[in-house]
Amino acid sequence: MMIKLTIAYDGSKFNGSAIQPKSTTVQGELEKALKVLGIEGKTVFSGRTDKDVHSTNQVVSFQIPPFWENTKKLKTTLKKLLGDFIQVKKLEVVNDNFHARFSAIKREYRYIVSLKEANPFNHNYIYHHKNINLELLQKASKILEGRYDFAFFSKSGSEPKSTIREIYSVKIYRYRDFIIFKFCANSYLRSQIRMMVAFLLKISDGVLTIEDLQKQLHCEAYISKRLAPPNGLYLSKIRYAK
Repeated sequence: MMIKLTIAYDGSKFNGSAIQPKSTTVQGELEKALKVLGIEGKTVFSGRTDKDVHSTNQVVSFQIPPFWENTKKLKTTLKKLLGDFIQVKKLEVVNDNFHARFSAIKREYRYIVSLKEANPFNHNYIYHHKNINLELLQKASKILEGRYDFAFFSKSGSEPKSTIREIYSVKIYRYRDFIIFKFCANSYLRSQIRMMVAFLLKISDGVLTIEDLQKQLHCEAYISKRLAPPNGLYLSKIRYAK
């Protein structure tokens, strides 16, 4: 049977989501727990998150053997094995052709900026930035919506087949003492969101302009390579065709 597993995790406790040699990762811990339950084989994640990046709704697919027909018990047992930093939110049987990554049609991320200074209890989960110009941020962010070659908004070291991506929407709003960046796209390049957030914050600070953003977006000039810190970033939702 094919399983669709939805999990949340604290990215500050892992060296990213994908398995890496001699590192504690989300995928590594999940596969270790599944192996204890007699479930062998690779897990497929909807998307890869870097070290210190969190998720509230990561989706994972994997096959289970016939003896695990009691999926309610499987969910309960898996919860116990995964500990405090990976939460099992949902476990469901899906069609055998389901693929957590390739079946996804939209991916949503949120980036959280605090207007108040971070403290020891929230430092790993927000990014503090003062003097936010929300109206300017909202205006600039609309430039990013659409289908573009985001080659100049990608961290070097990755070589995807194509650097063209489509951003369906960018919403920036204030909630209490936080500024929330919400991105929805078909998929993203490596560190694309963190680079876009950093660029937008520089526009808010008056260091860069909307014209600078347009130049980098259209691959006319590489103006800023800075990345916003990873701790404010959350993979928040994966959407699939019904």
